[in-house]
Amino acid sequence: MEHPPGLREQKKLRTRRHLMDAALDLFLQHGFDAVSVADVAAAAEVSKPTLFRYFASKEDLVLHRFADHQDEAAHVVRARATGHTPVQALHRHFLQGLSSRDPITGLNDAADVVAFQRLLYTTASLQIRLLHYTEREVDLLAEALRPDTGDALTARLAALHLVTVRHELGRENWRMIAAGRSADEVHPDAVAHADRAFGMLATGMDASLRRPPG
Repeated sequence: MEHPPGLREQKKLRTRRHLMDAALDLFLQHGFDAVSVADVAAAAEVSKPTLFRYFASKEDLVLHRFADHQDEAAHVVRARATGHTPVQALHRHFLQGLSSRDPITGLNDAADVVAFQRLLYTTASLQIRLLHYTEREVDLLAEALRPDTGDALTARLAALHLVTVRHELGRENWRMIAAGRSADEVHPDAVAHADRAFGMLATGMDASLRRPPG
């Protein structure tokens, strides 16, 4: 049974959220590179040492929310229905995300989501730091795929392909919305792109992801 966090943990979570919100407000108003860690600390009314106890870098103030999604693909693969391949399971999960307008799929036209994604995709240092989170996502997915391959290299290669497809589809969906189209207008194209991308993977990858006998 999971227990709710204690008072101390709740306070830490509130402080973390407060720091993230204060930072994002400044970054969206002035640009990521124009805002210093000292600026964020001052806006949040904490010291710089306190801020660094919660976040290792300025980039993590933006990107830490991606930590909540690092194990998503691995969980989908492990929890997939009997008879579904990893590619099929992740394809279906992505389509469900498109239907629900999950921001992680890029198909969300809420102003704050579009602004956040613009900040992410147009800031070089954020893109570089994002690789750290992507690497962890690949590691977790490769671990989940290992039973289907019996081979660490094959599992990692498959994970790299699958994670890259998910991220690039999200980026392309954001591009279409940033160009002025609504999420409803983009949805059919987003589904078609996902079908094509995961279809390309299924053509060759599923044959390599057969669960070995025994």
